[in-house]
Amino acid sequence: MKKYMKKIKANGWKIGFLAPAMILFIFIVAEPFVRGFIYSFTNWDGVAKNYDFIGFKNYVKFFRDPTVFLPIRNSFLYTVITVICNNVVGLALALALNNKLKGTKIYRTIFFVPFVISFVLAGFLWSYMYTDVIGALFNINSLLGNPKTVIPAIAMISLWRDAGYVMVIYLAGLQSIPQELYESAKVDGANPIQKFFKITIPMLTPAFTINFALFIGWGIKVFDYVMATTGGGPGKSSETLALYVYKYTFNYNKVGYGQTVAIYMMILVFILSGLTAAFFRRREVEM
Repeated sequence: MKKYMKKIKANGWKIGFLAPAMILFIFIVAEPFVRGFIYSFTNWDGVAKNYDFIGFKNYVKFFRDPTVFLPIRNSFLYTVITVICNNVVGLALALALNNKLKGTKIYRTIFFVPFVISFVLAGFLWSYMYTDVIGALFNINSLLGNPKTVIPAIAMISLWRDAGYVMVIYLAGLQSIPQELYESAKVDGANPIQKFFKITIPMLTPAFTINFALFIGWGIKVFDYVMATTGGGPGKSSETLALYVYKYTFNYNKVGYGQTVAIYMMILVFILSGLTAAFFRRREVEM
């Protein structure tokens, strides 16, 4: 016992530094998660002091609820568009700015700056752009008002804001690739395309792991862009899973079912992000 007490005293300062973060985590993340998990087994409306435990009825209801399929479809469509577009554009920017020429640092900063803007502010900004700028210039209705274009239009907000972040990750990966590999390939007669696919892409696999896994998770649980631009409209054509959870929890006063959908969404994010990360990690090349 004395031995353990000495260790605690010796490492007390470390615990002191960790304590504030741990307390915040417990009260902001852990406790609400546990409480929400408990509510998913109830019929609580969010207002009443009393509620009944109904077992797995909410979990079974999810698979029989026809209204949930459109939010799932919208979330997947948004995720596919943002994952592909952000990674393609981010990689292209990184390749273009991966040099020591004059002015590249300025361009890197310019492309990264939108990422520091909040989701809500970016949504309001582009809502104005789509309605009063792009619509007026090209004499077309807002893309946010068309059920066929609303999800791609919201995804383009993510492209504008987040591509700079992807670029930074790829830039870090590009700058960690040993130049000797390119010099050896040049001696062997490899052309730029062969260098790109045989050296650059394999060596960037850790960056692919980060960018693909992150954006799949962010895409499935997207809320801010949709809430700030359309609120789920027109109709419910842009309603995502996260917005579906919000409406059932706060608008429809069905906290139990709303938390159930949130649990399923969390499981989906973990599975898809985990499978993606595992897929790329198996293909990582050791330097």
